[in-house]
Amino acid sequence: MSGIHAVRVAARLRRELKTEVDLVKGRYGEFKILVDDKVVIDGGALVTLGIMPSGRKIVDTLRPLISSR
Repeated sequence: MSGIHAVRVAARLRRELKTEVDLVKGRYGEFKILVDDKVVIDGGALVTLGIMPSGRKIVDTLRPLISSR
């Protein structure tokens, strides 16, 4: 599930924020988003249960970080 979610979120970030996105395979139950090598979103333990951060939350969190670059 997290792999599919990551691909969808990456596509959404490319489309909505017009930014380049690199997907890096992590360990099982790991979902993190980094900006300039700093973790800005960490799915935490809930990811192992299949509960992922929503696409909207991710875009809303990243929008000010990306636009200020």
